[in-house]
Amino acid sequence: MIHAPASRPEWCTARGRLSLDRPVLVGILNVTPDSFSDGGRHDRVEAAVTHAERLLSEGAAIIDIGGESTRPGAHEVAAGDEAERVIPVIRAVVKNSPDAVISVDTTKADVARRALDAGAAIINDVSAFRLDPALADVVAEHGAGVILMHSRGTVSTMASYTHAQYDSVMREVCEELGAAAGKANAAGIRNDAIVLDPGLGFSKRTEDSFEVLAHLEALVALGFPVLVGPSRKRFTGDAAGGLPVEDRLEGTVAACCAALERGARLFRVHDVAAVKRGLAVAEAVRNAGRESWRTS
Repeated sequence: MIHAPASRPEWCTARGRLSLDRPVLVGILNVTPDSFSDGGRHDRVEAAVTHAERLLSEGAAIIDIGGESTRPGAHEVAAGDEAERVIPVIRAVVKNSPDAVISVDTTKADVARRALDAGAAIINDVSAFRLDPALADVVAEHGAGVILMHSRGTVSTMASYTHAQYDSVMREVCEELGAAAGKANAAGIRNDAIVLDPGLGFSKRTEDSFEVLAHLEALVALGFPVLVGPSRKRFTGDAAGGLPVEDRLEGTVAACCAALERGARLFRVHDVAAVKRGLAVAEAVRNAGRESWRTS
């Protein structure tokens, strides 16, 4: 397992350095017809650009554009089809919001290359280089930032319980993401370009996701900034009695605040404004807790 220095307050991307001194919101923009929460809502370029504007206005620092669903039972999308979904949206968002930092959620080297050439700055690989090892070389060549997310299995199975067998879920997540970071280094990706994501809800049962959240500081201890993506996930609804997707906002905010307390710095969510408000309060409590109090 790779061991990096203490987590840095910056993240190096193809658009320059992004400060992580305060919680960073990553707004989700799915341009797929079949994503579990918002499939088909933003699959036209005009609708996608409008939603990107909204996410930015609500406080997103990064727009994460995805053209392939990873919901349970989803089928892999050919690289050409995925690129046809995301590249026009990237170009349109860049034209409309030139200062926007764009991440592309893909597991494919060819899609990543075209996305970075179109103006993206970050690649979000939910397979952490498992499904297409050549993706690491593309990230290195472009000087892009990369999110390495823990998962097991294929695009069709990684969001199910098929591969959710662990002796120690937190230890295994740390080991597997540490190995992925090592592959990134071997390809020429610098430590300051890497962010780790424990993959809440991916190849993890509800109890596994809560175990990961409870011990997130173990992943933070590897020395890389940590991103969490609990947004509208099943485990947030399970904890509140089995709520449907549309009723999981409060659980999402609570999970983000718990992750912040344990060292996460980036939060990938659908509901940017609400999560930002919740994190602002949680961050104020954290900062107050660091004050030196004097008694008279």
